[in-house]
Amino acid sequence: MPTTRRSYLAALGGAATLGATAGCLGGSGGSGPLPEGCDVGSLDSVSSMSRPALGPEDAAVTVDVFEDYACPHCKTFTVETYPEIRSTYIDPGEIRYRFFDFPIPVDEEWSYRAASAARAVQDRSDAETFFSFAKGVYENQDSLGDNGYEIVHDLADDAGVDGCTVAAAAEQEPYRDVVEADRQTGSDRGVPGTPAVYVDGELLRGYDWDTVDTAIASALDS
Repeated sequence: MPTTRRSYLAALGGAATLGATAGCLGGSGGSGPLPEGCDVGSLDSVSSMSRPALGPEDAAVTVDVFEDYACPHCKTFTVETYPEIRSTYIDPGEIRYRFFDFPIPVDEEWSYRAASAARAVQDRSDAETFFSFAKGVYENQDSLGDNGYEIVHDLADDAGVDGCTVAAAAEQEPYRDVVEADRQTGSDRGVPGTPAVYVDGELLRGYDWDTVDTAIASALDS
């Protein structure tokens, strides 16, 4: 496989070793410049969008996950647990899996900017592309503060979406209302930190694969 800018950036930072049941509670961070030549003008604000979701709408079990793109625990969940959920339950069509933005924010800038970039990708493609892009953002999480705009630009280009538009969406945050609506939903449901995983409306006490697998299997059997 050829080395891409995405894989190079991912290699710049190592994944943090974190407790499996701890969640992200807050923090701060920095930013970087827009890629050269990415002058797309002002983007129109978007106030509502469909929920990024995978699996049948009429699935017997629904899994809701609230995440912050700058949260290291969300990175662990997306890189380690989500692929197991995908292969075991989403791809066979056994569950409906829904993503909710919940910027705490862990990073004052990229908790929101990455969320807006991901929604720009969703707006111009589909749920599959959204989830692939989101996973790429998490894989490059440690470099967002220095190279965030370039990262989302390259990930979008790799996914077949105009990278300059997505980088501009990160900078201008035209999807802020969409992200804030998700955050309010999480607050109303009592999200204590991220990632917060709900199986049929019940908040799990952890986000590791064993915990999630047990909860989903139990819900399917009930």
